[in-house]
Amino acid sequence: MRTRRILSFGNFFASAYFFLIVYVLGPYLAMFMPASLTGFVISFGAVVTLIVFPFIPKLVRRYGAQQLALGFSLLQAFILLCLALSPTPFAAIVLAALTCAIAPLLAYQLDILVEATVENENSTGRIRTAFLTAGNTALLVAPLIIGTLLDGGDRYDRIFFVASLSLVPFILLMFGAKLPHGLTAIKSSTREAIRNVMKDSDLRAIAASMLMLQTFYQFAQLYIPLYLHTVLGIPWSELGWVFALMLAPFVLVEYPAGILADTKLGDRALLIAGFIIMGTAFALIAYVTASTSILIILLILFISRVGAALVEAMTEGHFFRRVSERDADTVSVFRMMRPLSALIAPVVGSIFLLISTYQIFFVCMGLIVMLVGMITATHVRSFRPVRQMTHVDANRV
Repeated sequence: MRTRRILSFGNFFASAYFFLIVYVLGPYLAMFMPASLTGFVISFGAVVTLIVFPFIPKLVRRYGAQQLALGFSLLQAFILLCLALSPTPFAAIVLAALTCAIAPLLAYQLDILVEATVENENSTGRIRTAFLTAGNTALLVAPLIIGTLLDGGDRYDRIFFVASLSLVPFILLMFGAKLPHGLTAIKSSTREAIRNVMKDSDLRAIAASMLMLQTFYQFAQLYIPLYLHTVLGIPWSELGWVFALMLAPFVLVEYPAGILADTKLGDRALLIAGFIIMGTAFALIAYVTASTSILIILLILFISRVGAALVEAMTEGHFFRRVSERDADTVSVFRMMRPLSALIAPVVGSIFLLISTYQIFFVCMGLIVMLVGMITATHVRSFRPVRQMTHVDANRV
């Protein structure tokens, strides 16, 4: 229990830096290039992640997740500090891509460390959502800090500097804490892990659900701030508190949803409901204009995050019922959905906005996220808390 608290505490700071920069990257990059092209920078970072990811499980087996988490956090803090020093436009674009590339690699190490603490898979939903909630608490703080630091201007260097500082407690924690290594990871290649996941209809469906969730995140994090701030001209002083309240469902919804999934409904029903809510609300952003009440905007954004919180809680809980920390390669395949979506979604968005409008983009992407998400969710095996589950072996995955 103490180890989980340490990891949850660390996840707060590991998440804080990310939530500080994720909503300003699009507007920041739009200072150097057309807004419709900013997605290609995010996609470049995703390419870097996808190239590195297959080697990460081997590095985990050799050095341990804690040491890798320390290394990635030091590198990330350095990159953010460089962004804070007002680099040239070319350097800023490269550094922005690299900070996007490292974020999933750091998150993966925490996955392995948390999973090493799980003994009874019937409590996975509660453990995972408690861990997520600790990280998502930073969601409520980060937009308020952004709104304060950018009030009256676009001094994004301040955001990057504070984001770099926010990693210091995490670095100290990874340096000094004694965390469990867990069991020795099952040795398999990433290619074999992908093949095994594709053979298992349940893991295939939950991985596809995660891909759709991450696609929504990419669309929302990049194009909602671009539309509201760059196109509609809503100042960060307003967007700060709007985004803070918008993200409250990640703190309020996920842990109760994890308990409900563990004890009552299972994962599939809540997963389907989440996709319906999330996709519908995202499509409604198309009807937001410069004259729309800020409270209406907040309501639409809040509802979209209720759906996203449900989907995140169910995909995380369901997947980690099926695996343990020994399945490092299988976990890496699951976590590759994030950079894969970061590769696909911004390219799709940039191309779409080059030939169409933000309004059509929000409607089409909202419907796609909802319909594809519902289809993948219906193929997820309905979990019932009947028996204790063990880690997935190579023949089952």
